[in-house]
Amino acid sequence: MQFEGAVVKEQGVTFAIVVVKPYVLNSSMECDDARQGFRSIFPGMPIILMAQGSRGVPTYQGRTDIIKFLANVHPSRIPWKRYNYN
Repeated sequence: MQFEGAVVKEQGVTFAIVVVKPYVLNSSMECDDARQGFRSIFPGMPIILMAQGSRGVPTYQGRTDIIKFLANVHPSRIPWKRYNYN
């Protein structure tokens, strides 16, 4: 499995951002399942889920304080990386 994600350290908090399909953010159960699946890749980190709509505008789901921070960060400033996970 390949996915796009990033590990960000800001203001003493290290967290992961994972790109998911928009439908995932429409269901709390889907969000929980996605987070659970990524916990082994990003152990001990808060996991923020991100989806982009048809206009490319990101929507984030996760810890409120991190979401507020990300609202002021352009996605091009996030250190995205392609992860391979088997």
